[in-house]
Amino acid sequence: MYAIIETGGKQVKVEEGQSIFVEKLPADAGDDVTFDKVLFIGGDEAKVGAPYVDNAKVAGTVEKNDKGKKIIVYKFKRRKGYRRKQGHRQPYTKVTINSIQA
Repeated sequence: MYAIIETGGKQVKVEEGQSIFVEKLPADAGDDVTFDKVLFIGGDEAKVGAPYVDNAKVAGTVEKNDKGKKIIVYKFKRRKGYRRKQGHRQPYTKVTINSIQA
């Protein structure tokens, strides 16, 4: 069985036992989180939400909060002496999916 959930403005396909990386959640490592915005549940009997599936939840455990790999934002205009360099590390939360309740 798998489910498609919405979190952080993105849609993520999840299965039980899978680890996913989502936008940073306000939870510490070891905390339990519940995703209520379930869009679709697949498997033997598929359920499609309009927009969300009623009484469906996906439960998980937060493994860690961290920052992603550094990206460089570089702005440049030729022949004008304009150069700007900026780095950015996006925070994320690693979650392990425990159960899908439909």
